[in-house]
Amino acid sequence: MELDMAADELKSVLNRLKRAQGQIAGIIRMIEEGRDCEDVITQLAAVSRALDRAGFAIIATGLQHCMADGEQPVADRNQMRARLEKLFLSLA
Repeated sequence: MELDMAADELKSVLNRLKRAQGQIAGIIRMIEEGRDCEDVITQLAAVSRALDRAGFAIIATGLQHCMADGEQPVADRNQMRARLEKLFLSLA
């Protein structure tokens, strides 16, 4: 399954991932500086949500493309649906 996203969808996902990358760098600094555990955990939760949202956006796009491609044989669509479901559950 290829990652085939429209430019605006791709930009949104990339922005989320770049934001998460910055958050992770901040968390590393916090740990190195010996910051409060509660603050570190709060930031870890935030970055986890950002990564989940990016993953869900990618999966939703895959579902949309899968459903739009009605010309695929039923067996191929079912296989794709099973793969997407597995991906979705891996984020849940």
